[in-house]
Amino acid sequence: MKKPAHVVEIFLQPGEYYFGEQDIRIRTVLGSCVSITMWHPRRLIGGMCHYMLPAGHDRRERTADGKYADEAFALLVGKAQEYGTALEEYEIKLFGGGNMFPARVRNGKDHVGKKNAEAGKELIERHGMRSVAEDLGGSGHRTVIFDIWSGHVWVRRFEPGMPGVCDKRE
Repeated sequence: MKKPAHVVEIFLQPGEYYFGEQDIRIRTVLGSCVSITMWHPRRLIGGMCHYMLPAGHDRRERTADGKYADEAFALLVGKAQEYGTALEEYEIKLFGGGNMFPARVRNGKDHVGKKNAEAGKELIERHGMRSVAEDLGGSGHRTVIFDIWSGHVWVRRFEPGMPGVCDKRE
């Protein structure tokens, strides 16, 4: 996970997205929120969004932003199209959707994290895409690091009551 000296790091807050070229590392922290990464293996471009809710209300009265799954993904797709690339050329990965209140909401029940994860899966399917990797659900939060130069995504999960940490690369 060592980064080259010339790499710029971007930290995404909830509701933000970024799309750029190979010298970028994108980081974020997710609880019930979800991030979708898009990576073009030939052009070494890609992006990530960090959305908070599955869908917005009263969309006609405001401009699109990255807080809602459908709008965040549309912003990423728009950037991919600005680069003149086809969506089927991208590798898609999804992360997050954790249950932040496991004592009150059992993982099998609907909670905002589960709804966010389902929204992400539906969006990529609707665009004729499939994910090549996912780390969705569970409880607690995770940190996500996406290196655009390689397409690697690093996930570190922090589950309540779990000794240690679960690290994995997708």
